[in-house]
Amino acid sequence: MKLIFLGPPGAGKGTLAVRVKELLKTPHISTGAIFRDAIGAKSPLGLKVKAVIDAGKLVDDETTIALVKERLEQADAQEGYILDGFPRTTAQAEALETFSAVDKVVNFDIPDSGVMERLSGRRVCRKCGFNFHAVFNKPKKEGVCDFCGGEVYIREDDKPSAIAKRLDVYRAQTQPLIDFYRKKGLLIDIDASPLVDEILVGFRKALGV
Repeated sequence: MKLIFLGPPGAGKGTLAVRVKELLKTPHISTGAIFRDAIGAKSPLGLKVKAVIDAGKLVDDETTIALVKERLEQADAQEGYILDGFPRTTAQAEALETFSAVDKVVNFDIPDSGVMERLSGRRVCRKCGFNFHAVFNKPKKEGVCDFCGGEVYIREDDKPSAIAKRLDVYRAQTQPLIDFYRKKGLLIDIDASPLVDEILVGFRKALGV
């Protein structure tokens, strides 16, 4: 099954993708991972991406599309995949149609208030990167990671003002994409407000898996 996952920051797409990856035995493909792999492989496209990122710029559509196409041509993605972070625009969606036919687009829907609660409470270990939460998953000792003893801190982009800006950007950028796939009859809306186990139940029911 070839799937696209959409959803705002804090909707839990990454967590769901890990569960669905195991359920469907299909690769979870994020643009971030594609960029890292290409850079690590030092391919021509990878070197181009590295130069763009090192300059503090965004990777252009043409390069992103070429990298996604290259990744979807690999053997493990022939029977299915979960695309996370691509497409981000209708232009990218139209380009994707030229080299891969998507089965369903899953829109993990959550109100902005839910995103704010999740992300503003997120705490991250500076050393090992483990995610805690100020309400749902506190470290045993305030400010100290349970696993490596590293400092647990609040990321700048998890502060309320930054979250609000991220949501504004997401809604403006993604709404046309949601409309694009809804018109094609490919979009499935799933409530991403509950805990992950409940969301997974909704996902399985909606897709019949």
